[in-house]
Amino acid sequence: MKQRFESLEILKTAEEKEQCEVPRISADQNTGKKRKLYLETYGCQMNFSDSEIVSSIMFDNGFDTTSDPYSADVIFLNTCSIRENAEQKVRNKLAQFAHIKRNKPSMMVGILGCMAERLKAKLLEEEKLVDMVVGPDAYRDLPSLISEVDEGEKAVNVFLSREETYADINPVRLGGNGISAYISIMRGCDNMCSFCVVPYTRGRERSRDVASILNEAKTLFEQGYREVTLLGQNVDSYKWSSEDGTETVNFAQLLERVALINPLLRVRFTTSHPKDMTDEVLHTMARYHNICKYIHLPAQSGNNRILELMSRGYTREWYLGRIAAIRRILGDDCGISTDIITGFCSETEEEHAQTVALMKEVKYHYAYMFEYSERPNTPAAKKYADDVPSEVKNRRLEEIIALQNSHSLELNNLMIGKVYEVLIDGTSKKSEEDFKGRTSNNTTVIFPRENRKIGDYVQLRITGCTQGSLFGVPVSE
Repeated sequence: MKQRFESLEILKTAEEKEQCEVPRISADQNTGKKRKLYLETYGCQMNFSDSEIVSSIMFDNGFDTTSDPYSADVIFLNTCSIRENAEQKVRNKLAQFAHIKRNKPSMMVGILGCMAERLKAKLLEEEKLVDMVVGPDAYRDLPSLISEVDEGEKAVNVFLSREETYADINPVRLGGNGISAYISIMRGCDNMCSFCVVPYTRGRERSRDVASILNEAKTLFEQGYREVTLLGQNVDSYKWSSEDGTETVNFAQLLERVALINPLLRVRFTTSHPKDMTDEVLHTMARYHNICKYIHLPAQSGNNRILELMSRGYTREWYLGRIAAIRRILGDDCGISTDIITGFCSETEEEHAQTVALMKEVKYHYAYMFEYSERPNTPAAKKYADDVPSEVKNRRLEEIIALQNSHSLELNNLMIGKVYEVLIDGTSKKSEEDFKGRTSNNTTVIFPRENRKIGDYVQLRITGCTQGSLFGVPVSE
C-alpha cells in the first residue's frame, strides 16, 4: 500500500493531501489511567490501522492517549520505509523530540513499524534518543518491552510472524470522523516486486479469520460507522480456510459477506493487484449497491520490459485487459486510480512514453506518482543500477503529473449534471456552512449542509468542479 509524502502527488482534495503529508497524531483519551501515550503515524492506511491496534494494547495496559508530546510518558512513531524521504521525516522528528527527553528523562521513545523492521538494532545505535524498536508483528510484546525500558534497558522485538493477524484485538479508533473506519483483512505480502521493501518489513502473506472481520464490521456499524475499508497489501489474494478444511473463503466471497451486514454500510477496499484481480470480484461489486465502485489498480509502468524488471507478474496487455473488464462489468463511472513510478532502473525515453500512453488510454481519476527511490537490500538495489539521472526522473514525473491533472479535471467535468449518492463524512475546511462527502467512485463533493448531519446519505446533483473535487446541490425528494 504506497503513500507519497512530497507535494507532487495528485489527490482529490486538500484534506486528503494533508493526511498524506502530515503524520496522524493520537487523539486525547482521558479515562484516568496513570500513563500517557503520544502516537504519530506515517505512511499508508495499513500503518494507521496498526496504530489503532497499538492503542488498544496500550490502553489495556494502563495508558491513555494524548495529542501533546510534552505530557506523554511514551512517544511512539509508527513509521514507513517505502521511500527514503519517509524515513528522513522520522529522523527529523526524533531530533525535535530530543529536547523533550532532555527535560523529562523518564519519557521513553519507540520506533514502530516498517522502519523499525528494516533498520532493527541500528536505530538504537545511531539514534541515542530511541529506547525501543518494535516491528509490525511484535505489538503484543509492547507491555514487556516497556517494562524492560522502565528497568533501564533498551528493548527490541522485530520478529516477523507467519501467523499474527491481531484478529482478536479490538482497535481503538484514533481521531477519525466516527463514520469511516479501516479493517485489516490480511497482513504481509508474497509479491516480491523488485523495488519494494514490504515483504521484508511486513513478512509473508497471511489472511485473517473471516468471523473476526465480520464481527468487527458489525460492531462498527452498531457504533454508528457507515463505511469500512478492507485493507491488505493485495486484497485479491485473500484466502482463508477453516482449521478442519471444510470452508474456504476468497476475497469476492468475503466482500459479499461484509456487504450483507447492512445495505447502509458502505464497503471499500485497497489495494488490488492487476495479476490477481478476478471477474468474480467485479461481478460481486456490481451486485451490491453498497460496495463502492472504485478500484485502486497500481500499474507502476506501461512498458513490458520495465514491468518484468519490477517483477510485477503481468504485462501491459494483461493490465489493459483488467481495465476493460472493470469498465465492461462496472461501467465508465467506476473510479480507477493507480501508482506510477518514473525513472526506474534503465528506463528509456521510449519506455517512459509508453507509460504516458497507458495513462492516456486509461484516463485515471487520480494517481499516486513517484520518482524511483532505491531502497536498500531490495532485489532492484542488488541487481540493477539506479542509473536514470535525478533531473530526468523529475522531468518525467512532472510530465505525468501534468497529464494526470488534465485527466482528473476532464473526468470531473463529465460528472457535472449527474446525480450521485454521497455519504456525508465531515465539514468542509473552507466553510462551516458546507459539508463534504464522497461518491461511490471516491470523488469528494462539497455541498450546503442545511439540516443534514454527518453520517447521512444525500442525493446530490453535481453543478461544478475543480481538478480535485466536485460541487453539488441536494436533489429535492
